[in-house]
Amino acid sequence: MSEHTHSATDVRDGEPEPIRAVPLRRPGRWIAGIAVAVALGLLLWGAATNDAYRWDIYGQYLFDRRITAAAWKTIQLTVLAMVIAVALGVVLAVMRLSTNPVLKSVSWLYLWVFRGTPVYVQLVLWGLFPSIYKQLDIGIPFVHQFVHIDLQGIDAAFLFAVIGLALNEAAYMAEIVRAGIGSVPEGQLEASTALGLSWGQTIRRTVLPQAMRVIIPPTGNELISMLKTTSLVAAVPYSLELYGRARDISGANFQPIPLLLVAATWYLAITSVLMVGQYFVERHYSRGLSRQLTARQLQALANAQDAPVVIEPDASTDPDTPGGERK
Repeated sequence: MSEHTHSATDVRDGEPEPIRAVPLRRPGRWIAGIAVAVALGLLLWGAATNDAYRWDIYGQYLFDRRITAAAWKTIQLTVLAMVIAVALGVVLAVMRLSTNPVLKSVSWLYLWVFRGTPVYVQLVLWGLFPSIYKQLDIGIPFVHQFVHIDLQGIDAAFLFAVIGLALNEAAYMAEIVRAGIGSVPEGQLEASTALGLSWGQTIRRTVLPQAMRVIIPPTGNELISMLKTTSLVAAVPYSLELYGRARDISGANFQPIPLLLVAATWYLAITSVLMVGQYFVERHYSRGLSRQLTARQLQALANAQDAPVVIEPDASTDPDTPGGERK
């Protein structure tokens, strides 16, 4: 009886006994962590003590002027090809969504061809482009030609590499953009039209801000994939990019393993920078999507709890207002 009375008194006072929480033990995490640490240590030790890696050659060529110049060429290839691919992908996506059967058919045919053939085969064909078309004439067909370009007399391997990568990537970007636009509810478009916004304003202010949340993540992945796909431009042939340059140097000093590690290190470094940039861009376009309150919102709620609440009387519900009645 006394214990029951004591418990009731604690409840009435509003001070219940504190809960003694015991942390849950998770031995599996410690075992897995130790196993991973041991495996990683053995891997690093084996790589450090293996003479085949030739870490001295690796350190010698890691910041070699030819390698750094090739890394810059790789970035140029990636950025130029991706910019063209995004622009062309938007056009193809709009064509796919068009009600015009001709535009829709042309877009579908483009995607069918460039997604259905390997990118390496496409790059080989672009490398053979000067052999297929020896001269390029620009002007009015069958009337007058304004410009004559001798394709066999120019060195346009870099240009053909950019075109080959961009045209292949545009097919995938078209589907990404189409999925992003399709993710926006039709009610948003109807609401924008009802507010008097033009088609361009609707796309810029309503569709794109919401579609970017769907477009940005796969586009970032495609950008990283494009960086690694540049290693295939040797098919054009173009060998001044990162992998091609490392391969040429290894062919001269007969040390392929350390030069491959040098190329892999640079690819990993550039990819890491792109991933960081992708993270911030995704966070920018995801504002307002998460239900988790920010620090500023939490502070505003805390301030609102201390502020007096004022309720304005409604004429339809205030009994003191003439004609008003309580519901």
